[in-house]
Amino acid sequence: MHNHNHHHNHDHQHGHAHEATGNIKVAFFLNLTFTILEIIGGLWTNSLAILSDALHDLGDSFSLGMSWYLQGLSNKSRDNHYSYGYRRFSLLGAMVNTLVLLGGSFVILGQAIPRILNPEESNAQGMVLFAIVGVLVNGAAVLKLRGGQSLNERVVALHLLEDVLGWVAVLIVSIVLIFTDWHFLDPLLSVVITLYVLFNVFKNLKKTLSLFLQGVPEDINLELVEEEISKLENVISSHHTHVWSLDGEQHVLTTHVVIPDTVSREDVLRLKEDIRQITEKLNFAHTTVEVEFSDEKCRMKEDC
Repeated sequence: MHNHNHHHNHDHQHGHAHEATGNIKVAFFLNLTFTILEIIGGLWTNSLAILSDALHDLGDSFSLGMSWYLQGLSNKSRDNHYSYGYRRFSLLGAMVNTLVLLGGSFVILGQAIPRILNPEESNAQGMVLFAIVGVLVNGAAVLKLRGGQSLNERVVALHLLEDVLGWVAVLIVSIVLIFTDWHFLDPLLSVVITLYVLFNVFKNLKKTLSLFLQGVPEDINLELVEEEISKLENVISSHHTHVWSLDGEQHVLTTHVVIPDTVSREDVLRLKEDIRQITEKLNFAHTTVEVEFSDEKCRMKEDC
């Protein structure tokens, strides 16, 4: 009986992971199909605003594709090649995505800026049609992912919400174009959307590079962690505290703590448990604690 329950619980957790992957998979295929439609629609209606929305969506499709692939990979745990597991691959994905979006943005800006000065006519009715579909498709995707548990799903839902707003802007411009001949509005909106994409790209690039270079994650205050460990019972001092992140969500901590040489085995075990409690609430996936007695030399090469 006990076994059966355990099995059920395992299935339930597995089912949830499966569901998250399923949601991301559906969103990925929707997004990719829609991106292809947007590229065709942008060329057909001669609208740069729709093409820059397509670029935004292409970036999202790429992120979703990586999330889907990595959700599967991160369920596969560590092996002899990657002893920390596969979570770090998402950084590689983010980097490639950044390069794709950078290239695309500069191509679109190169087209749009001259067209503000010499506007070309675009098919306003076609644009209205596309914008309505855009709002509906992205709106439906937001609703599907809104209840998502994982950080990944929440980030994706936020992305799609931005897309809805982008399409609302295209809708407004295309309605204005039906009644006026202010054709400069289309390339102007295109520049605004592209600059917004670039702003996000640089923000993400900064974060990704920091993670690549094993910077301390934004949500962790290193001094505070060291301070909390130093305050624990029996700790004389702590040093060589290093914190970095696998993927921005799961963090790694290594530290050396110095304790009096008179403490008992029970005290050491209690200390390790206390440290585990500190790290558990801070999202640490891997923690390594080196316990040193006050009369022993620190084994690190640098001066302790």
